[in-house]
Amino acid sequence: MMSAASKCVENCIRKKLQNRFNPTVLQLVNESYMHNVAKGSETHFKVLIVSDEFKGLSLIKRHRLVNHLLADELKSGVHALSIVAKTPDQWINEPIESSPNCRGGFGT
Repeated sequence: MMSAASKCVENCIRKKLQNRFNPTVLQLVNESYMHNVAKGSETHFKVLIVSDEFKGLSLIKRHRLVNHLLADELKSGVHALSIVAKTPDQWINEPIESSPNCRGGFGT
């Protein structure tokens, strides 16, 4: 199991999302292990976030808010970020969906 110190990118993302959006639900999954990266990498993430901050905003505006907040991480090593952003009214307690298997970057 990875130590908290070895999950510094994941912890930073979690803290930023928590502080900015005060979510009622926050699930963050490091999916890097599913890709052709070094063991312990923090390059591919999936986030499910439920927050009142998203009320009245289109899906694209919600994604832009999250992407803007995490701009530094996206510039410095996070290669992929999948975002599910909902309001509490839209949220149905369901698990975060698994991503498809990596295709190895060759599109096959």
